[in-house]
Amino acid sequence: MTELEQYIKSYFGVVNAEDLNTIVSLFKLTTIKKGDFLLKSGKRCDHLSFVQSGLLRMFISTDEKEITQWISTKGYFSTDLSSFVFETPSRLSIQALVDSEIYSITKADYRKIGELVPKWHELEKLFIVRCFIILEERIFSHLSMTAEERYDYFFQNNKELFNQVPLQYIASMLGMTPETFSRIRKKQLL
Repeated sequence: MTELEQYIKSYFGVVNAEDLNTIVSLFKLTTIKKGDFLLKSGKRCDHLSFVQSGLLRMFISTDEKEITQWISTKGYFSTDLSSFVFETPSRLSIQALVDSEIYSITKADYRKIGELVPKWHELEKLFIVRCFIILEERIFSHLSMTAEERYDYFFQNNKELFNQVPLQYIASMLGMTPETFSRIRKKQLL
């Protein structure tokens, strides 16, 4: 069983083997080189991708700076969900931070799942709900935790990223300046 199959089973709950094979068969494995873009802002997002290996940074560019929204690691999906679902230009860019292997499904093949897997709409609803819960948790942590608490929580759950990702990306994702991040990091290392 591939990691994509394992993830779908664990994420969506009970999926029979035939439906699982149908879903997974529509995803195609590709490699993205470090620095290459999976998506550039202003373009329509027409793929939903699953990270098999590597790191993808989702970010928004403003006139003043880039804001990292999320870093997708092995076992996570990566897309601009709004652009993918509503077929609007993306606000996000998605860039490989290292050489990455991803499974991607096109919008057209994603639509086919509904025709091929009778239980798909129920499974899709679970997927969207889980995305929403992750977003809610992230918003709650930004509103209820101090910068130091956000740093501690993220560090405890993502230690490996601190050696793989430029720290300014992590700082941005946690909603703090690089200077605040550096100050907290120094304090933690003492």
